[in-house]
Amino acid sequence: MGPQARETVTERHWTCSRRLRERRRELGLTQAEVIARMGGANGLTNRSLSTMEHGRRIDVGWLPELATALECTITYLLGLTDDPRRWEPGAPVPAAAPAPPDPPDQAQPHQNWILSPQLNYPTSRAP
Repeated sequence: MGPQARETVTERHWTCSRRLRERRRELGLTQAEVIARMGGANGLTNRSLSTMEHGRRIDVGWLPELATALECTITYLLGLTDDPRRWEPGAPVPAAAPAPPDPPDQAQPHQNWILSPQLNYPTSRAP
């Protein structure tokens, strides 16, 4: 993983922990009340929720239940949108650039390739 990807992962981790805590407080809930909203969440305790809110060991397996209990979306918790009710990320993900075409076969010089300057791939062949 490159440094930029690692930075994004770390940033998302801290955003998630901060938003768990902030969203709970916005709703005026205690950690025990969040656990109760999750139906008692067998295995999740006040202590484990506190651990997640403080950025230590976020258990992504609980994110769907936490998002439901906190009346928000998973994408909001991860910082992909600023609207707690929105699923789609706020900014579109840029599409990957198309791969450049293979160069023309040099073994067959009778094939003339015409390259489009805008698209940079073979558009037609001359006889």
